[in-house]
Amino acid sequence: METRKALISVWDKTGVLELAKGLAAHGYEIVSSSGTAKHLEEGGIKVTEVVDMTGLPAILGGRVKTLHPTIMGGILARRGFAQDDEDRKKFSIPLIDVVVCTLYPFEETALKGADLDHLIEKIDIGGVSLIRAAAKNYYHVAVVTDTADYGCVLEELEKKQELTLEFKQKLALKAFRLTSSYDATIYKGLCSEIGAEEETGDDKIISLRKVQDLRYGENPHQKAALFLPPLEKQPFEQHSGKELSYNNLLDLDTLLRGCSVFQDLCACTIVKHTTPCGTAQGRTPLEAFRKALECDPVSAFGGIIGMTRCVDMDTAKAITETFFEIVAAPSYEEGVVEYFKEKKPNLRVLTIRPGYAPKLQITGNRCGYLVQEDMLPRLPEIKEGRWAGKERSDLWDDLIFAWKTAAITKSNAIVLVKDGAAVGIGGGFTNRVDAAEYALRLACEKAKGAVLASDAFFPFPDTIELAAKEGVAAVIQPGGSIKDEEVVKRAEELGISMFIGGSRTFRH
Repeated sequence: METRKALISVWDKTGVLELAKGLAAHGYEIVSSSGTAKHLEEGGIKVTEVVDMTGLPAILGGRVKTLHPTIMGGILARRGFAQDDEDRKKFSIPLIDVVVCTLYPFEETALKGADLDHLIEKIDIGGVSLIRAAAKNYYHVAVVTDTADYGCVLEELEKKQELTLEFKQKLALKAFRLTSSYDATIYKGLCSEIGAEEETGDDKIISLRKVQDLRYGENPHQKAALFLPPLEKQPFEQHSGKELSYNNLLDLDTLLRGCSVFQDLCACTIVKHTTPCGTAQGRTPLEAFRKALECDPVSAFGGIIGMTRCVDMDTAKAITETFFEIVAAPSYEEGVVEYFKEKKPNLRVLTIRPGYAPKLQITGNRCGYLVQEDMLPRLPEIKEGRWAGKERSDLWDDLIFAWKTAAITKSNAIVLVKDGAAVGIGGGFTNRVDAAEYALRLACEKAKGAVLASDAFFPFPDTIELAAKEGVAAVIQPGGSIKDEEVVKRAEELGISMFIGGSRTFRH
């Protein structure tokens, strides 16, 4: 009976000595080459060199070592298949029963900022070929690609004296997942290095690595986890508080968008159920926070806060007066994080930093996957849009602040702003009139002299009539309705200045 052989070719040497010793103890002949062979021999393991099986040394500076018919034939040969048996006998090809392989660290090399030439040298060819061949022939060959599985392999041999078909199937599926992810990472890394932009209409290669398991999804009966694409870093760092939940991360998306659109200002965004319930700018973080909280303090309870500037101790003390799930900021004054830990130990304190900001937004639903560019339109320009009624350049800053808030608010969205702060936000309504009524109700007397932003056009003049009744001074909206002129005429009759900017900002 032919001696069972295990081919070991690994970049990551973690645990490989123990695995090789265990395989040898179960009667496997260890086959290896170059650095792996040297490592195993130094560890006291008898190794058959690949060159002794193929009769050819490594060539092209080590680029070609295991890509040889003797090696690939030994892996791919089907046991008991007449043609394969005949070819093996004719060309003296020994069977290989186990393949252990870890790949060149392409992703780690890319994350270190390597240039294109160094990246290309970290594209594994032989290893991927060995893995795919072994995985294809899993009926007869076990393929081990994860150092975490070494113990399981030895345990399986100890218990059953063989690697069962069921066990080899699991290893093969894991191997194909690895090679798929590896190729996707190479594609993304080379695109970045070469400067190639992925287009919306291109076929998509989606590879995701798990960052962490989550307690559950939107509800306790749903499993969930957080993933990131290869080569991307998490855009936040958690310093304290409970583990982030699925719903926290949904809300955090809106918060990060808010901090992005308001980054030129000392501003605060408060988010609840993926839509803002308060936004404001201020001379200080404390002023911005207090003004944002005034918009809708009832909804803000249990929400999350984002600041665009360093959180000082005065702001931290004000934040702890209300229950919040998360506070996120680019930095914290010395002692503030420790204060939060002591005062509110469950409060999740995050530093937000430049990180993953996808060019494309991919949404999975029961129709399939929807792909769109993930960007806001260009900010409205006062000289490029159209004014109906009196031009109110004196209210332009508030109009733009309202436009930005509406752009991160769930549709249908109506936002009222006065003196650099949202005083009423109506988001997620199924019609624009209800959104306006809600925002105006929150604003109360503050609606008088305020500005109003809509994320989409007004199909009828009814929202303008509501705004005029409460004393709203100016409106910004994109236009585009077949009844635009009717709406404009009604605004002029009611004495409301209206800027039509042409940029719709739906968020469903």
